[in-house]
Parts: sequence; structure tokens; C-alpha cells
Amino acid sequence: MFDKYYNFTAQPFLLTPDSRFFFGSSGHSRAIAHLVYGLSQEEGFIVITGEVGAGKTTLVEQLWRQLDRNTFIISRVVTTQVSGEDLFRLALANFGISEATRADNQVDKATLLHLFEQMVRSHRAAGKRCLLVIDEVQNLSLAAMEELRMLSNITVDGKASLQTLLLGQPQFRPILASKDVEQLRQRVLASYHLGPLTDAETRLYIEHRLRTAGWSSDPVWDDAAFTAVYAHAGGIPRRINTLCARVLLLGALEEAHTITEAMVNATAEELDRDLGWRQPEADPPQPAPGLAESSEDLMRRIEMLERTSLHQQQAFQRVIDLLEANLASKS
Repeated sequence: MFDKYYNFTAQPFLLTPDSRFFFGSSGHSRAIAHLVYGLSQEEGFIVITGEVGAGKTTLVEQLWRQLDRNTFIISRVVTTQVSGEDLFRLALANFGISEATRADNQVDKATLLHLFEQMVRSHRAAGKRCLLVIDEVQNLSLAAMEELRMLSNITVDGKASLQTLLLGQPQFRPILASKDVEQLRQRVLASYHLGPLTDAETRLYIEHRLRTAGWSSDPVWDDAAFTAVYAHAGGIPRRINTLCARVLLLGALEEAHTITEAMVNATAEELDRDLGWRQPEADPPQPAPGLAESSEDLMRRIEMLERTSLHQQQAFQRVIDLLEANLASKS
């Protein structure tokens, strides 16, 4: 509804990850660097953690968008509240080993491992690598994590059979630090915790998504409105999206062409009443300037955002070029 009222070409704050709206904050850029480094090692585990809605899935989707999909064969497992045996079969099934999906589980583990080794050898001969991605890893049982470790131990022609990328919430970090998973922890080559956006990044994030959706400064956002979004959402991208979408809906219903601090606060209170959308702990918001930005200030902000976007694209291309060059040298 509000997208038509404000003449957007797309909905700017959908919750579904969309690489078109990717915003490379300082934290996301560092996380990408850790991912690229880990992938260049061609073995072991890479760990990315972050709060719910911090952008872990969007981060990985952005990386996949940049990588040559002809180089990687990816198995992605999202449902992690399963037994170790079921996780093993899910991983192999997503690699295309259909025997792992037999409902009666009559294909024994030894046979599945043999089929897995054949698959890896075939892909390696074609210059491809196998990557296993496990999401919501904090829900895995110790038995399931042991299955992952054992799978990573398999070598084919003297090389690791696959790499594993573990995505999870902060609860996984103490699990990873425990003695129970010490052998898996020793195989972690790169690890990064994705934190929230800063106050300044929150504003740039909102403006970036609005412009990507065709925003032409209608509605205008007061400085205090951006600060209020940060205060209520705590710099978490998914919470920012939820709040901003509802604020724009309120703006369209009231036929408003300026988004104010009061509108953001009222929407946040409504979300809290309806959905228990409690405010996270965050740094105290900085006071907003008393005067609206001049046209020159606005143009400088637009130019800064455009330079930031160009810098992000160039940085992504550099790390992808480095990774592809590394893969070519090893092939």
C-alpha cells in the first residue's frame, strides 16, 4: 500500500533477504573478509555468529551472488533440530545423493559415505569444491556436531572433502568454547561475530534501502526519526525493516509526507503492544540537530552514500578476484 502512495518501485523493507538491498556496514565488510579468507583455505570450518536479524543470511547470499557458482557445489541445511544421523542424511541429500532421502533409511552409513566420496572426487575432477552451510547451528546437538566433525575428516585424494560454514546466534559461541566440542573448535579457521549497526550506519542503511526502492525524498525523514529508529531497533537490520515498514504504512494512512520522531515512537509502541516487540538494550541515542538539513547538507549526504556504495562494490570485487585467483593457482 505505502509503496504505491510514495511511488516506490519496490518495497524497501521486506524481511526476506534480497541481495539488491545489501548494505555493507563496517561489520558486514569484516565478516565478508573472514569468509573469503576461510574459503581460500579449502578446508575446516568457518563460523559466523550474530543476533537474530543481524544479517547473517543476507551476508552469505551476497557472497554467493559474487562467487562463481560453477566453482562451488553447495549443500545448505536450515533445519538443525534433528538427530546427528538425520543431519548427516540431510547434508548428503542436499548435495544430490538421493539415496540419503530413503524414507526407510535402508541405505547404511558406510554406503552413503562411499557415495559421498565418489561425488567429491567427481566434482574435484571438474574443478569444483563442496561447501556445506549449516544455519541455526546453536540448535545442534553434540551428536550432530560430532557428525559434522567426522564428515570434515574425510579426505579424497589427500585433500579435505569439503568445507563447512556454520551460521548461528550468539548462544553458539559458549558452546563452541566448551570442552565437549574441542576437536571441532580446533578445525575452525575463521570466525566472526556480526554486531548491530551504529547510529550513523542505521541512517545510511535506511536511506540506502529507500533509494534502492526508488525513493525521491518523499517522504522526508526528520533527523530525530532516524535516531528514534536506532533507539528502538538497536541497530538490528531485521528490526529496522519491521519498524520502518510499519512507519511508512502509518505515513501512507495519514497521507503524511514527513516521517517524524513521534510517528516512529508511536509505531514502536504499537509493535510492542501487538507483538511484544520489546526495545533491545542499545547505546543511548544522540540528540538530533534542531534544524532540518539544508539542501547543500542533503546533497553532501547523498554524495557520501553514493561513494560508500561504490566503495563497497569495488571492495567486494577485489576480494572475489583474490579468491578466484587463489583457486586458479591451486587447480
